[in-house]
Amino acid sequence: MIVYEVNLEIEAGIATEYRRWLDTHVATILTLPGFTGARILEVLDPALPSARIALCVQYTLVDPAALDGYLRDHAPRLRAEGTARFGDRFRAQRRILRDAVAD
Repeated sequence: MIVYEVNLEIEAGIATEYRRWLDTHVATILTLPGFTGARILEVLDPALPSARIALCVQYTLVDPAALDGYLRDHAPRLRAEGTARFGDRFRAQRRILRDAVAD
């Protein structure tokens, strides 16, 4: 199993609109091959200035090949949709994780 994590910093003034968009965005991603689940978490610590909120989206995928397919075939378009809608009013950082338990 692979976890694809996206950490977001969002201007508070667009938080409600961004969250509505994010819910749809995540639902779209979950229809793609290899995705098995996702959760959206509010980041409490470290706290951000009151003008910004932080969210963490964790997607689970069946294997690294599924993530590679997403990054190659879908990520550029889906990332561009968020940038086109919200511009520089948010930032995203991504991490890829896997279960540390040996096979």
